[in-house]
Amino acid sequence: MTWISVIAVYFVLWWLVLFAMLPFGLKTQDEDGEVTLGTVPSAPKGPHMLRAVIRTTIVTAIILGCFYAVTKGLGLSIDDIPRIVPDFKTDVGS
Repeated sequence: MTWISVIAVYFVLWWLVLFAMLPFGLKTQDEDGEVTLGTVPSAPKGPHMLRAVIRTTIVTAIILGCFYAVTKGLGLSIDDIPRIVPDFKTDVGS
């Protein structure tokens, strides 16, 4: 993989991990017991984006590091994954 493709994969993976990590560590106003007048009780207590961005960056770096270790260190690729779906190319009846 070239550095440009690593950066592209990291960028796409970062966004996927961000949306997976957003709900973690989130407290609603109702859980905290301090509902602001005019807001929904299920609204977040306060901004937590900095923590979410930091967690996302760390988790994405770990995932990409594991991917790099498996592909470069062990020499595995997508072709090494065993087939789960049967091969329908063979002629059974002839």
